Amino acid sequence: MLKQQEDIKLLKETLTFWNQLTDIQQKMLIESAVSSSYPKGKILHSADYECIGTLIVKSGSLRVYILSEDGREITLYRINDGEICVLSASCVLQSITFDVYIDVVSDCELIQLCSKAFSAIIEGNIYAEAFTYKLTTERFSDVMWAMQQILFMSFDKRLAIFLLDEAASLHSDEIRLTHEQIARLMGSAREVVTRMLKYFSSEGYVELSRGTVRITDKNRLKALV
Repeated sequence: MLKQQEDIKLLKETLTFWNQLTDIQQKMLIESAVSSSYPKGKILHSADYECIGTLIVKSGSLRVYILSEDGREITLYRINDGEICVLSASCVLQSITFDVYIDVVSDCELIQLCSKAFSAIIEGNIYAEAFTYKLTTERFSDVMWAMQQILFMSFDKRLAIFLLDEAASLHSDEIRLTHEQIARLMGSAREVVTRMLKYFSSEGYVELSRGTVRITDKNRLKALV
C-alpha cells in the first residue's frame, strides 16, 4: 500500500483517468500499489518471470528489449522518470503475445501497480481501458522505430542516434559505457561498435577513453542523422 503522499500524488498525476474512477477504484489502486527500489543491472522481467504488473518510474531508467534467436538483445525503448511501462503487464494485456525483457539501466524508484487490481479496473472503467491501450499503441510506435533503424538504417546513423539519445537522457555529453555495453544495448557486435567509434573519433565527433565516450561535435553528429 502507498503511504507516502508524494507517491499518491504521482499516481494521480500519471494516471490521467484518475478523476473518472470511483472512490472504490481509487482506493483499490492505492492499497494494491507498492513503492520499490531496484539497483542498476537488475532484471525486472523476462519470459521466465511472473507478471510484475504496471510500472511507474519515479526516478531512474528502465530498458525494454527482446532477444533474437541467436541471443542478441534488441532494445525497443527506454522508460524514464514519470513514465509508465505497460508491456510489463502482459498478464493484463492479453494482446501482448511476445516475450519482453526489462532491465534497470540506472538505480530506480518505482511504483508497481498490482496486475490483478489494474486488470479489474480496466475491465470496469472505459477511461482506464482507453488510457492503457493508447499508451500501448504509443509504445508500439517506439517498437516500430527501433525495427526501422535495425532493418533500414546504416550503422553510423544508428550509432549517432544512440549517442545523441544517451547524451540527452543523461544531460551530459560524456557517456560512461564500454563498447561491449553499447553493442549490447544496440543489439550489435562489439567489434562493429569499436570500428565505428574509432571512425567517429578520427572525424572529431567524439573522444574515446576507457569506458567513456565524450561527444565533442554534436552538430556534426546530428548531421549524420
